[in-house]
Amino acid sequence: MRGFLWLALLPGALAAQVAIETVPVRPLQGSLFRMRVTATAPAPVFELDGSVAGQRLHFRTDDRVIWESLAAVPVETTDSLDVTLVLRGNAPPDTVHTRIAIGAGDYPHETLRVAPSMAKPDSAAQRRIAQELARARAVSHASHDTPRQWTGPFLRPRPGRITSPFGTAREYNGEVTSRHMGTDFAGAIGAPVYATNAGRVALVARFYLSGNVVYLDHGDGLVSAYFHLSRTLVKAGDVVKPGQRIGNVGATGRVTGPHLHWVMRYGTVTVDPMSVLGLLGEMPDSTK
Repeated sequence: MRGFLWLALLPGALAAQVAIETVPVRPLQGSLFRMRVTATAPAPVFELDGSVAGQRLHFRTDDRVIWESLAAVPVETTDSLDVTLVLRGNAPPDTVHTRIAIGAGDYPHETLRVAPSMAKPDSAAQRRIAQELARARAVSHASHDTPRQWTGPFLRPRPGRITSPFGTAREYNGEVTSRHMGTDFAGAIGAPVYATNAGRVALVARFYLSGNVVYLDHGDGLVSAYFHLSRTLVKAGDVVKPGQRIGNVGATGRVTGPHLHWVMRYGTVTVDPMSVLGLLGEMPDSTK
């Protein structure tokens, strides 16, 4: 489904109107969505920039009338999302500020038991975790400066069943400490893990919580990550193809058993990987 929001700009340089369409009509918490902006007469738009939830938009157009970009809803967002658009034509730019409605993600809850050192890391481990999060965040920031690397659909990184969905509130050893910010796939140690799409290997490392990791920069703000690997088969700087084997399923880091934890981000906003497949996969949701 699609939703429209018509906005008439205040009298100014462009004196144009724009229609903002979101796909789906009400994006959910923690999801990727498509924003379509249509510029109407009388003033042409030669360039369109903007941001949603503080993340840069990467608009593309064939005719300078209809512009499209991906965008993301942070999982903690409640009712609506801030949108800023900057339209440039033959005169000084016009800026549009508006909001779009979002829906609840309705995420579940689960209880897990892990080693005490993993449930409550000591101060040294916490410092290490903070440093590792900063490295991952830097990859996400940098992706906004990387040109789009993909042309075809995004793929599942594993053919196996999903064992834990995105967004689940996780209770470790009796205490809720985190939300599950990825999708877990079943797999035995050594089973293949595949790149969801074309991209550049931005980071290969061993993290405290995530174990052996691979981060791929797909450009235009999109990053994928693969956690708990037993082995990595690529190195930083490598360019990978869609479906290329990049590692093996493992049980490294904070885990209860072997599996693949798959992460997708738009900039620094982590989104449900299934929302990426629903929007950009081989068989996108017919309502979108």
